[in-house]
Amino acid sequence: MLLTRRHFLFGAAGVAALAAAGGAASVIIKQREEAAGDVTVLEVPSSSVTTLNTADTESSFTLIEDAAARMNLVTRFELPYGSLVWASGDSVAACLLPTDQGSPLAQVALLSLGSGTQATVLEQAVGQDEGFDIYDVRATGSGVVWTEADILDGVWRVYTARSDGATLGEPHLVDEGDSQWETPTIAAAGPYAFWQVMPKLDGDYSAEDSLVKRATMASGAAETVYTSHGRLCTPPYALDDSVVITPRAETTGTYYQLTHMDAATGNVLDTMVLPRSMRPLEAGYGDNGFSFSFDAWYTYGDGIANIGTYTPASRVTDGNYSGAPWFSFGLSPTAAPAWCGGYFIVKSKRTVCGIDLATSEYFALQPENGSDDYGEYLASTGSNDLVVTYANIDDKPIDGEPKKYCLVRVWSPTS
Repeated sequence: MLLTRRHFLFGAAGVAALAAAGGAASVIIKQREEAAGDVTVLEVPSSSVTTLNTADTESSFTLIEDAAARMNLVTRFELPYGSLVWASGDSVAACLLPTDQGSPLAQVALLSLGSGTQATVLEQAVGQDEGFDIYDVRATGSGVVWTEADILDGVWRVYTARSDGATLGEPHLVDEGDSQWETPTIAAAGPYAFWQVMPKLDGDYSAEDSLVKRATMASGAAETVYTSHGRLCTPPYALDDSVVITPRAETTGTYYQLTHMDAATGNVLDTMVLPRSMRPLEAGYGDNGFSFSFDAWYTYGDGIANIGTYTPASRVTDGNYSGAPWFSFGLSPTAAPAWCGGYFIVKSKRTVCGIDLATSEYFALQPENGSDDYGEYLASTGSNDLVVTYANIDDKPIDGEPKKYCLVRVWSPTS
């Protein structure tokens, strides 16, 4: 089962459950390797992969003890305990806020990463009177995309709206479906919203194609920009002006093709095909090209057969990913990675780490006292000038006042 944050409506229990699931990963997948036919498959020897596992006592990477030497704290926000946060650029972060009442269950807030202001822009689902609740949300400086679901009836809707960071324009209903179709995963890149529509595995349309759809935030005009003849493997990954999807490759057998797509044109910018039946948990793109993560071990695949998050150790400009040196962050993945100021940013067990692949150094952004077991969580995707992290904190000091809230922090490189 693919586990991501969006499978849980509320943050504290949801992210903690995800972290526990990731930490307990013990699946070993066996597969007889077969030729991929007319596609070129990623082949990486073990000798080409350098691994960092922060739990190891010995490592070729050096820990920078003082993270403040590499990252400045720009601003911080306090949200209701259990909030979820996402950021795919440097202007705004989208937040799903739990309420303390039965209806609505959640609200949408936007955080301005530059000014440090925050605003609740959607206090209830558009379809609340029909039994819908807000289920998921993403945002950019141009607008917001969100899903609403009536879980009892198994129906869902996708909405977009223009936004100035403080208010929301008129909502546009851009798609809807019933219990035969999974509630879409979503992404926001520039002025565009993306969502993936896939049939339920046990539904009447399980053999139907999976679709990647796009709409402009302002007008709501929607279209299909990619068709996968088989299920998409990961949620869409947002950058400032593009997205990453993982459709089935056009060949016999099950091969997943990491696909980097321009948000405005829908043109494919880069592709990379994983070995047969390898299923990434997340797929992204950054300074050095594609990244992906596995939450299972494989008995084949050589250098990319283990649990961890992978990216080329240097920039790939010619599409030859098999010829590149690779880096692996060797812990069970619980969040998609990001890039900031040349650092590869990943979620570790309780911290968020920034890795300098050129110097083999890394630092760790520590959670504050009282943070939940999963610690600091990575909210950012893409390659940005800022990185956003958050932690849900339930602090009960012996000689102080209890605090229970979600702490969001925004960081920038020191140089």
